[in-house]
Amino acid sequence: MAAANTHSSSFARTLASAKQTMVLSEILSLAFDSFRNNKVRFALTALGMVMGSASVILVATIGLTGRQYAINLIQGIGANMIVADCQCGGMNPDFLTYEDLTAVDQQVPGIIWSSPMLEMQVPISFGDGKVKDILILGVSPQYKDVRNLVVLYGRFFDQEDTISHAKVAVVTVPFAESLFGSADRAINRTFTIRGIPFTIIGVFKEQVNTWGMSEIAKQTILIPYPVGRYFTGTNAVKQLFFSVRNFGDTPRARDEIAKVIQSRHRPGSVYDVVEYTALVETAAHIADIMTLVLLLVSAITLAVSGVGIMNIMLATVRSRIREIGIRKAVGATYREIQLQFLAEAILISLSGGIVGTLLGLALPLSVRFLFPAYTIPISPWSVVISLSTAMLVGILFGTLPATRAAQMDPVESLKYE
Repeated sequence: MAAANTHSSSFARTLASAKQTMVLSEILSLAFDSFRNNKVRFALTALGMVMGSASVILVATIGLTGRQYAINLIQGIGANMIVADCQCGGMNPDFLTYEDLTAVDQQVPGIIWSSPMLEMQVPISFGDGKVKDILILGVSPQYKDVRNLVVLYGRFFDQEDTISHAKVAVVTVPFAESLFGSADRAINRTFTIRGIPFTIIGVFKEQVNTWGMSEIAKQTILIPYPVGRYFTGTNAVKQLFFSVRNFGDTPRARDEIAKVIQSRHRPGSVYDVVEYTALVETAAHIADIMTLVLLLVSAITLAVSGVGIMNIMLATVRSRIREIGIRKAVGATYREIQLQFLAEAILISLSGGIVGTLLGLALPLSVRFLFPAYTIPISPWSVVISLSTAMLVGILFGTLPATRAAQMDPVESLKYE
């Protein structure tokens, strides 16, 4: 008897499941039939979703591109760079020295490049009686790598030039143009610094324009550090530059560099040791906030599209009152009627979302294909957000028309003309 009851219960669940499956397939079939019978109206209704979904993809792409651009700008200056500077003053300043650089290189792991920097302002003759004070920096060959400098013509001085105290210079483009007319013509030409002839072996520029906010001025001359030390006559340097191997190790290396430098000087001396990790993180955070704001603006477009879907569905319900009455008369339940119209709203919304997503992806993918040098980031999450939002809009704005259809009285519906 128990076995019979169990079998009967299992059979009942199977029938219920089959009925549910049949109802779901019928609902989807009716939704597709309605879509085919009113293609133009539903297509125009979905147009707002197309625009909204495409804007979500494009906004996310623009935000990611701007974020990457800002980070690349900062990294062009030297995201892994750490700069030590002396806040020296008073009668007996305790300047940084080249020995501080050597000590840091030996005691702090992870440093791949380092360079001292001494600074001078020296009058340079430009001919015809014109004399200008030009910034001269004495640096090591690794300064080029620490600062991500771009050598446009010629070469940067190397370790052999440094050891031999070669009188060579690498100059900025404006200096080369002012002195010799063009950057390429300046290579192997000579000029004098305090009566000593120097040969220009390279012309460089910063990888990122810092608009005068770095230690490099518009007209700057770089010479080997030992030669610059000859002019200053002192072991003191203005700044020490370091570059670490991994970006994530920069804060740790900064703290260790500060400890090593401080341990080699008087307790009261103050030294700034700064790195650009926080600047990169701040730029990324600002870009993320701007992207979020633009996404919220795009969401307004989707909400407006949802209102359009709701109005169209309400009009559809009014035009199909007799159909609703007939379906209820032959046994359609409240839930089935509701799901039918809700499925139609979701179909309109999701169709527009899919088309809009494809259009939104088409632009960045086309740029990638036509211009391989430009890498435009595409976030998979923007696709997920776009389609999920389209589905949600269909559910939220399709619920009212679907509920109104389900609540109609079958007798009154059949009498409707």
